[in-house]
Amino acid sequence: MKRHALAELRALTIPELEQRAKEMKSELFNLRFALRTGHLTDVSKLREMRRSYAQVQVVICEKRLRSDGAA
Repeated sequence: MKRHALAELRALTIPELEQRAKEMKSELFNLRFALRTGHLTDVSKLREMRRSYAQVQVVICEKRLRSDGAA
């Protein structure tokens, strides 16, 4: 994920990030399904989506820790 994309993620709220994570998880399932059925030709999309999903989860965790620490 590029730096500007990471900055955009950090600008989002936790509910927006959770919604994005939910959409990515669904897309990840679809990519895995396509891989198993032989319809996915570009396997790098799977790796990219997995990493993007993980990055969203990290930003969610960072925001939760920051909000707990500030309270």
